[in-house]
Amino acid sequence: MISLLEFAILAIATMFAVAAAAALSWMFLRVAFALMQPATARRIPSPTALARGTAQLARAYAANR
Repeated sequence: MISLLEFAILAIATMFAVAAAAALSWMFLRVAFALMQPATARRIPSPTALARGTAQLARAYAANR
């Protein structure tokens, strides 16, 4: 009877350990995604002044030819 009780306690403790490991793994995965998010969220817009200046320069040279 005592060995059956010890086996039941071991099985229950193992289930708690598996649940705790799964919860920690899920939590660490969520934290990893939260830490990676700012790297893709901040996008610096390309300066449009350079594109406009290049287009104006191309028109200026095209008009002289």
